[in-house]
Amino acid sequence: MASGSRQAVLAAFAADVGITLAKFVGAAITGSGSMLAEAAHSLADSANQGLLLIGRKRSQQEPDQLHPFGYGRNRYFYAFVVALVIFSVGSLYSIQEGIAKIVHREQVEDAWIAIAILVVALVLESFSLRTATRASTPLKGRNSWWRFIRTTRNPELPVVLLEDSGALIGLALAFLGVGLTALTGDAIWDGIGTIAIGVLLGCIAVVLIIEMQSLLIGEGATPDEVGRIRAALVDGERVNRVLNLKTQYLAPNDLLVAAKVSMTPGMDITAAALALDDAEARVREAVPAAGNVYIEPDLYRTKQ
Repeated sequence: MASGSRQAVLAAFAADVGITLAKFVGAAITGSGSMLAEAAHSLADSANQGLLLIGRKRSQQEPDQLHPFGYGRNRYFYAFVVALVIFSVGSLYSIQEGIAKIVHREQVEDAWIAIAILVVALVLESFSLRTATRASTPLKGRNSWWRFIRTTRNPELPVVLLEDSGALIGLALAFLGVGLTALTGDAIWDGIGTIAIGVLLGCIAVVLIIEMQSLLIGEGATPDEVGRIRAALVDGERVNRVLNLKTQYLAPNDLLVAAKVSMTPGMDITAAALALDDAEARVREAVPAAGNVYIEPDLYRTKQ
């Protein structure tokens, strides 16, 4: 599935680069603020895909003394930076450009060129979104798309899904802004469309900032994964109870598991060690992402 998210990022990057060039040319020819805002949006998206690829590359560094659990959280960090870029470069710039368009009322020239470019961008963004959707579907399961974005531990797929969805909505807003300006001869519609794009990007950025900040701090296993880990730890003979369990994702495919378990009294140290080794193997089989598993034996004490 890691390759699926990488493919989604690469597809988004290729689409965004082509769209960015087309939109900047269109904005220069037509003078459309909506088109310029969309060009800035696509430029930010292109940079964002590059940042996600850098994050994936740096996350593959081998663990060292300073970072004994590895560099997997680089993927979360770079996705957080992406959210900041969307907010600063995309949202704030678009809102500023929209306000300037409303104040100065600069007319849109050759609107048909802008509309043609928007149609081409619509096709490319749809292709990128389709690729991201295919990569996300196995992870989403029966959850809604919104719940998947809120609960997945994969940072790249939510970014690409929200960026591509926002891009399609932004294209529709740009199309309305340019179209209404061309029909009415009033450039205020172009400015309104530009501001609407900025607000849309701001909403997307806020959602991503909240989600990536949570992942950076450290999120635990999902309730389903916790249930499978608890069931795997107990064999009913040597390990009979889970006293305490804590988990944390160090990277999308690297789950830290720390458990304290109650064992059958009277076992010698060799038998206990073998029992814990077997429990560790069962946990890894139940949840393949469990890369670091630490199990501590203890006594079960009933409350007085």
